Amino acid sequence: MYAVVKTGGKQHKVIVGETVSVELLDAEAGSVVTLPVLLVNDGEKLITGEDAAAATVTAEVLGHGKADKVIVFKFKKRKGYKRTRGHRQNLTLIKVTDIALAGAKKAAKAPKAKAAEAATADVVVEKKSAVKKAVVADKKPAAKKADAAVAEKKPAAKKPAAKKADAVVAEKKPAAKKPAVKKTDGEVAVKKSAAKKPAAKKTTKPAESAE
Repeated sequence: MYAVVKTGGKQHKVIVGETVSVELLDAEAGSVVTLPVLLVNDGEKLITGEDAAAATVTAEVLGHGKADKVIVFKFKKRKGYKRTRGHRQNLTLIKVTDIALAGAKKAAKAPKAKAAEAATADVVVEKKSAVKKAVVADKKPAAKKADAAVAEKKPAAKKPAAKKADAVVAEKKPAAKKPAVKKTDGEVAVKKSAAKKPAAKKTTKPAESAE
């Protein structure tokens, strides 16, 4: 693709990336200028007239300078008139950065804007997720520490006390019941047997002596 632009009373055929010297432009070095377009060739057809005027050719100003000296000599024969002058034209060096048609320019800008919006949305989402993760990370250790402290306190407070109470009750119950039961049963059995045998002997002996 190439375009024909008009500047400084001259026409220049330019392509993207080309460096061109044009008549002095009122622009500082490093700034971007837009040149009027007369014709555009997009590779398939030539675009002229209003469609070409709607296209834009942007260029970056690289710097300013002067052209080579041109000798201007004036002479009139048989008059003794001779004049010699030199001239250096002021020029601006520009670099063509873009050639865009009216429709292509809008289509080219839309994806960039969408890409920029998508990038900003991704950055916002990443920042939000990072903030949430940081907050959750800060909160979880505290909750875990509290749970660990509660878990440590509960077994220490309840289990030893229950075991000691059960052990005391278990020790007290056998000591109180078993010896008492054994002693009473033994004494009752001994007393019963001792009471019955002498009674039988005493009753039989007097009966035999009486006869």
